[in-house]
Amino acid sequence: MKKILVTSALTGPGMDALKKAFQVTHPEKGGYTRDEVLSIIQDFDGILLTGHRMDAEMISAAKNLKIISVYGAGYDNVDVDEASRNNILVANAPESVTESTAELAFGLMVDVMRNISLNDRWLRNNPGSKWGMKMNQGQNLFGKTLGVIGLGRIGKAVARRALAFGMKVVYYNRTPLSQEMEEKLQVKYLPLDELLKTSDVVSLNTPLTPKTRHLIGERELNLMKESAYLINTARGEVVDEQTLIRHLEQGKLAGAGLDVFEREPYIPEALLKMDNVVLTPHIGTATHEVRLVMTIEASQNIIDFFQGKMPASTINPEVFN
Repeated sequence: MKKILVTSALTGPGMDALKKAFQVTHPEKGGYTRDEVLSIIQDFDGILLTGHRMDAEMISAAKNLKIISVYGAGYDNVDVDEASRNNILVANAPESVTESTAELAFGLMVDVMRNISLNDRWLRNNPGSKWGMKMNQGQNLFGKTLGVIGLGRIGKAVARRALAFGMKVVYYNRTPLSQEMEEKLQVKYLPLDELLKTSDVVSLNTPLTPKTRHLIGERELNLMKESAYLINTARGEVVDEQTLIRHLEQGKLAGAGLDVFEREPYIPEALLKMDNVVLTPHIGTATHEVRLVMTIEASQNIIDFFQGKMPASTINPEVFN
């Protein structure tokens, strides 16, 4: 029987199916440390990876490994090239995370533009304070232009929500959609620079790759309106964090909603002190419903693979044989 390592304590139908098909090792609670995984990974045929970096050192130790199934859509924690060189298939779980991540992106957008968290803190810290017609004003979403960078599954889900709020949606992708698809989704393609210049809100929904690391840096932030907001539910490293902090401090941006950070779980003190920034601890997929479905999707990748079927969300299909 194939041996599968699950690096965190997961439950639900996905784990039940995995245990029925394979010999599964997992922690009773919490998760294994990197050192613990390194010490035992040589014994396993597959791994359901919930956060550790699957780098060259880890892959070298995994002498019998045939598949890495990533618990989530992002797989920047896996050295896919090294996995491919070792004939290890890599798959992810992108379907399950779409709506919850889009919900959070839009929640951050509404929160920071309407000053919801700021006013909540103000009320709690200043009971009995006077309210006034000209106080506590934020910005409407209605009538604003949302620029979506990365119109994949999540980007499209964000765009749908924006249209329901009466926003205009423009987008940037490496490859523009067909005119027919743009008309269906009610979106318009713009080159990146033009999108940054014209958008009132920019939502980052692109994966982290060498090409997207610091995609939003000094030059790009300088192109944005001083009245604009930046929303990031993708990966922290897509943004040059220190440059973003400087622009916010200098009033070159109106605000930001951030679920991800460059050096998680570290968050710069400057961001923690800003009233025009809403912060969440990487919770894009953190709902009960989604975590159960993520486990099913990630487990099914392993089941399919050892049944001789290519997983639906394979990253390096060239190694499948």
